[in-house]
Amino acid sequence: MVNTPRYVAALDQGTTSTRCMVFDRHGRMVSIAQREHRRYFPRPGWVEHDAAEIWSIVRKILPQALSEAGLDADQIIALGVTNQRETTVVWDPRTGQPVAKAIVWQDTRTGPVLSRVGLEFDADEIRTRTGLPLHHYFSAPKLRWLLDSGPELQDRAVRGELLFGTMDSWITWNLTGGAGFDGHRGIHVTDVTNASRTMLMNLQTLDWDDDLLAVFGVPRSMLPQIHPSTDSFGLTRDPLPGIPIGALIGDQQASLMGQTAFDAGQAKCTFGTGSFLLLNTGQEIVRSRHGLITTVAHKIAGGPAVYALEGSIAVAGGLVQWCRDSLGLIRSPAEIETLAAGVPDNGGCYVVPAFSGLFAPYWNSAAQGIMVGLTSYVTKEHIARAVLEATAWQTRDVVDAMNADAGVPTLSLAVDGGMTADNLLMQMVADVLDIPVVRPMMAETVALGAGYAAGLAVGYWSDPQVLRRHWQRAGEWRPRIDPARRERELAQWRAAVSLALSWGERSGVDLS
Repeated sequence: MVNTPRYVAALDQGTTSTRCMVFDRHGRMVSIAQREHRRYFPRPGWVEHDAAEIWSIVRKILPQALSEAGLDADQIIALGVTNQRETTVVWDPRTGQPVAKAIVWQDTRTGPVLSRVGLEFDADEIRTRTGLPLHHYFSAPKLRWLLDSGPELQDRAVRGELLFGTMDSWITWNLTGGAGFDGHRGIHVTDVTNASRTMLMNLQTLDWDDDLLAVFGVPRSMLPQIHPSTDSFGLTRDPLPGIPIGALIGDQQASLMGQTAFDAGQAKCTFGTGSFLLLNTGQEIVRSRHGLITTVAHKIAGGPAVYALEGSIAVAGGLVQWCRDSLGLIRSPAEIETLAAGVPDNGGCYVVPAFSGLFAPYWNSAAQGIMVGLTSYVTKEHIARAVLEATAWQTRDVVDAMNADAGVPTLSLAVDGGMTADNLLMQMVADVLDIPVVRPMMAETVALGAGYAAGLAVGYWSDPQVLRRHWQRAGEWRPRIDPARRERELAQWRAAVSLALSWGERSGVDLS
């Protein structure tokens, strides 16, 4: 009898698109299907998604990825789901329809909610329990805003008529039956990594915190059940039946797994719509003193939770997309590198993309985006270069904070994500950090990590250490900039950040 080859698949639900990727036993990509979805910006600071549209995309790309690889559903031994974290969905389980647009992690509308919670519950105690600052980035204030936004929504939630979830919960609920598919109803679950981003989960108990549920007014009945990242999450019913769901894991934690950073002290930085640096701290919950957050890295079923320090940057590749979609400066994201390479420096121009305030290490919701240093000398090439440099300098801010927390300097940085295809940007990152930057052969480590997690859940791979054999270096950049120039431009960048912080306070624009 000939053994039928088996594979793992990953659904990667991101901020601007959703993709499905299939991997073989060696961690090699067999196929990919991807589609973008719409983003909605109804007011300044508001960012929304249509969760129903995203589910409709998932229903198309899962069969498409298998079809392009020539595979049947029974050849997929396990499916992993990874997702943009914090984005908040509330839906009616009887109809399967969201009650409103999903509020995206970048959204800043929840200022009044945060002010009220800060008066009722000590912000330092929230950080102690959850690892998170009291900030609009996380899910709980978004959920509270949604429940306040429509008539009867709070009452319906109390009566058990509404469900809440981040995108992993929404997609898994639909995959496993939704409102009712072939006689089955959806399973309402999440994992510890996504739950740790809600501001409702206690990092030590790995369960919903009753005090925080009370202060945010969230009924426990609308919350998903928290599982380890690798576990049995049921079988798919739609769009393809019978595929075991073996993993749920937040996108940045999936990337850490995709980089095989399983040991304490290992770190990675993902450059996507935002930019996210995670440092594995092992089984120890490490509290940051320099503006980072504490989060769950993963939990393999039957094992202890592994934690991480994270530095989150709200806008990285999103700034390049803004140049394309809002300014018309480029026609495709890839063009930014060619444009920026046309000049040797930024001409004195700096861009601070505080579209959602500033995240780590500042955590300032009032900060607003600015462009400074404009003169008649500055061209679109200089602006393009300043756009790329904004990602590099924001990374420097986070690495400095992580070095201060760790007490030892970072010696190199492992990178991944779509922006790592931009060689000029990677050289900029190496230059401003003054350390080597290393990119693996598989730069899409978010989907790969979700596939790894799913495969581990079903024994496709025997243990995490086996996966290290799959990691291969594709590129490395070493610093080339003159140290005096680095320090001079760092000072200019930080002056620009100070202006972004003060401008937000001075302008008085209400983004809530």
